[in-house]
Amino acid sequence: MSTHVICEGNIRVRVPLPDDSSDFTISSASVFYNPEMELNRDITVAAISGFIDRTGVEPASISYADVMSASGIRGIRIAGEVGLKCWLNDWNQDAYELIQENIKFNGLEESCTPSHQNANTLMHQEQFDIVDLDPFGSPAPFLDAAARSARRLLCITATDTAPLCGAHLKSGIRKYAAVPLNTEYHREMGARVLLGAAARALARRDKGMNVLLTHVTRHYVRVYLEIIKGVSHADSTMEKMGFISHCIHCGFREWESGLTPEQVFGLSGCPNCGKNLKLAGPLWLGRIQEPDFCGAVLKELETRKPGKCKEAMKIVVFCKDELNIPTFYDHHWLCKKNGVSPGPISDLISALKDAGFMASRTHFTGTGVKTDAGINNINDELTFVFNKDSLK
Repeated sequence: MSTHVICEGNIRVRVPLPDDSSDFTISSASVFYNPEMELNRDITVAAISGFIDRTGVEPASISYADVMSASGIRGIRIAGEVGLKCWLNDWNQDAYELIQENIKFNGLEESCTPSHQNANTLMHQEQFDIVDLDPFGSPAPFLDAAARSARRLLCITATDTAPLCGAHLKSGIRKYAAVPLNTEYHREMGARVLLGAAARALARRDKGMNVLLTHVTRHYVRVYLEIIKGVSHADSTMEKMGFISHCIHCGFREWESGLTPEQVFGLSGCPNCGKNLKLAGPLWLGRIQEPDFCGAVLKELETRKPGKCKEAMKIVVFCKDELNIPTFYDHHWLCKKNGVSPGPISDLISALKDAGFMASRTHFTGTGVKTDAGINNINDELTFVFNKDSLK
């Protein structure tokens, strides 16, 4: 396997060198390495460093496992930049050998342990303070083992956004035991379906979770979950599960916590337009960002080498400031439904606030608005704001 050296953060690693064939893809390489995920890794380093600071524990006493390490770049960055004791695992023989080479290349033999096991086997055999689950595809087959293994923090990446967001409905139902709807807020739908699956996996281990940071960027969902042990915490976590009912005709939506049938059946129709409602869930209805933690991540990003940190800071700022409300409204979809030309999204947000509602942008999309206003109130404000000239 041919390799070349790349620099990222404070470390250097050897990664596979693309061959000259026209059909070469990242996933076809003998060891997976995706340069586009540097942004993800920059946020990971800052998030884990911020999490360690809030625990008040010496980094060297914290164990971290990247259970699907590939080249080892993420775990090596955590060892080199945060100072944790890192376990770098991969089932692929070429990856395992490259991990060993990269550990030595960075002089991290004392803080990094290479491992060559099936990820589920490793997580069922060992426990770690922090488990990082970043598979190529769906994390669903690994959630139960990850829930067992993680003691303090569980980090999950999912790249199977089509099943999570409802575009591949049956696949989403099979993998996550939930019904996702392909709505205009499908990116948030996918994040909440993933969080719901993680919450149930943790609850089976008598663990609860505090969602610290969630972001959906490009082709993936990334979540950071603080683990809280105990039956009572598991129970309170499950109380934040529920369903979203959505009208595809007028955009009305509401949500209800709970998992029992009487809470979700018996809906005769949309209370706004009378059309049939569709149900999504069970999924996570609780908070998906912790503003104080986002602030800590931002401080960490400010102190680190450029890389993708500026782009990362922009994402985390949006996460920090967005309202704690399930779902968002797409500005362009609303304008099309109301027959008006889209104006600045900031004008709609200002109008909603002036009318006494809460409103904010969202990191999920540049055209998204989170608000506690109902669909009719939103339509009224939007029509007034963007038809002002014609009303004069």
